[in-house]
Amino acid sequence: MSSKKIAIIGGGNLGSAIAQGLLKSGFSKAGDIIVTKRNTGTLGALQEAGVQIERDNAKAVRGSEVIVVALKPYNVREVLQEIKASFDPSKQILISVVTGVSIDDLEQITPGMAVVRAMPNTAIAIQESVTCICYKNASEEQVAYVTNMFNQLGVTVSIDEKLMDAATVLGACGIAYALRFIRASIQGGIEIGFDVRTASLIAAQTVKGAAELLIRENRHPEEEIDKVTTPKGCTIAGLNEMEHQGFSSSLIKGITVSYNKIVKG
Repeated sequence: MSSKKIAIIGGGNLGSAIAQGLLKSGFSKAGDIIVTKRNTGTLGALQEAGVQIERDNAKAVRGSEVIVVALKPYNVREVLQEIKASFDPSKQILISVVTGVSIDDLEQITPGMAVVRAMPNTAIAIQESVTCICYKNASEEQVAYVTNMFNQLGVTVSIDEKLMDAATVLGACGIAYALRFIRASIQGGIEIGFDVRTASLIAAQTVKGAAELLIRENRHPEEEIDKVTTPKGCTIAGLNEMEHQGFSSSLIKGITVSYNKIVKG
């Protein structure tokens, strides 16, 4: 169990989900987590669980060893500038889960501090995120701590910062792509006779099972596809029709368009 005090600056959807995940996993005690937000009225569930709720960001920072910044991109610099006097680079780790704010941007405000950028996705709310991290000025012990922390919330992958935009698309935007596939499968299921509730369950569980096959067995997708594509069968007929309609190329193009939107604005 972690004994470090963790301040989460910004108790929105992502910040709250991180706090919930740390509690559910047992990584942190409720009393070791502080969550800040201007409108603290939306954090009632966390407060009831024993998490400290605070409006004063500087106060939260002073009382913590790990600072998780979960603000909106447009107000990160303003908020951190306001509270930078409260940081202690010799004792604290700064973790940013904010899209588009680089390590250099953060280091200009908190020079000499151990800085980690982390890109989770919304499945962090159920401890099933893939979180990509990169860091600077961090010791092996600090990197191990942050990795362990996000491993409580899913799976952690260490990457170069230059790939952080790509990680945003593949991991964070990727949730939406997967959900759109499931939604289309549900619509197809309804067309061939299922009610929406049954179609939803079958489609979602099928995608979950497919993903687990790859993760647990360390398989390539084509290995598993080959197992269900029999000669002249219905699976290969459906797959080929999807490819004729541009299934794979549309998905690849969508990923690259999303990436270019981030890079070029």
